[in-house]
Amino acid sequence: MRIDDEVLAVLSAAQTEGCNVFLTGQLDRKLYDRTNKVLEAAGGKWNRKARAHVFAADAFDRMDQIILSGSVEVPKDEFNFFPSPPAVVVRLMELADIEPGMVMLEPSAGRGAIALPAAAAGATVDCCEVMHENPAHLLAQPGLRAVTRQDFLTVPPEPFYDRVVMNPPFMKQADIKHVTHAHKFLKPDGLLVAVMSASVRFRSDARTKAFQALVADRGGHIEPLPENSFKASGTGVNTVIAVIPA
Repeated sequence: MRIDDEVLAVLSAAQTEGCNVFLTGQLDRKLYDRTNKVLEAAGGKWNRKARAHVFAADAFDRMDQIILSGSVEVPKDEFNFFPSPPAVVVRLMELADIEPGMVMLEPSAGRGAIALPAAAAGATVDCCEVMHENPAHLLAQPGLRAVTRQDFLTVPPEPFYDRVVMNPPFMKQADIKHVTHAHKFLKPDGLLVAVMSASVRFRSDARTKAFQALVADRGGHIEPLPENSFKASGTGVNTVIAVIPA
């Protein structure tokens, strides 16, 4: 079941407490019925006494899955590693406008779907990757200057890079955390280009609002990717590309 943006906005504003989901604000009958249908399809049941939709397990993670994917289907890998398909990489490279001699960081390098084309375009590329099987693969590839096996969020920022181009993990708003941290690695005239969950456009929590303010303050923009852009990588997650100057 695919979910429309209006219902996703309602779900993103909902509050969770343990197994309970509490809808907030006044919804008209048609919007409530559509939202209720999604919650029931996802496993939630209305409980009059609790005045909430009650799930069998923790509701926060289930809601996060729904908001990220725009669907009630359970993702296979919790959005931790879905390689960037070629068409997405092409668009990332266009927006990054990499020139020979630039120094670039890929903070969630995976197996090099972004880093290797950037190196082929003439950039000096440093990579960070946490999944233990991927750094060895990256080190075997030509054209990459450095590969660090580390949780990127623990790397102290240094404003050293002309470009940061990335496809971070998404679950529990990890994309916002990673992109916000990565932005601190840019030189004063640098540019960050990142694949992110489409939820960064419509969620209304404090973290998302702060991220939206960062994009606006830096004169950046967020453009949607076509639906099913990551289908070849095994997920129907809805995605965008954020472009944020230093």
